[in-house]
Amino acid sequence: MSAKGGTAEKPAQIDVTILGRDYKIACRESERAELMRAVALLDGRMREIRDTGKVAAVDRIAVMAALNLANELLRARAESPSASPSAAAPIDDPRAERRIHAMQSAIDQVMAGQDKLL
Repeated sequence: MSAKGGTAEKPAQIDVTILGRDYKIACRESERAELMRAVALLDGRMREIRDTGKVAAVDRIAVMAALNLANELLRARAESPSASPSAAAPIDDPRAERRIHAMQSAIDQVMAGQDKLL
């Protein structure tokens, strides 16, 4: 990732709230703003799904939000003039890739919390 003064930037624990639950997520300071945007996006999507009243379990809400976001990503790739014919093509935009990784991390944190409840 990035370096400061010739040394690698170490991740710090960032406190985030997703669907009313607090999580600590490892994140480099240089990526904090992107993580917070990803958290806000995921939190908003999960709240929308929860508020429909059709899904109550947090793990199912997280999976539905992840599927919706993945679907949007695939549509955006397909609509892009430079889109590759393969849906599994590597992501060329480093910012988009970092946002996706931040969202994956947030989803993993939510799902890990569910494992402890079972």
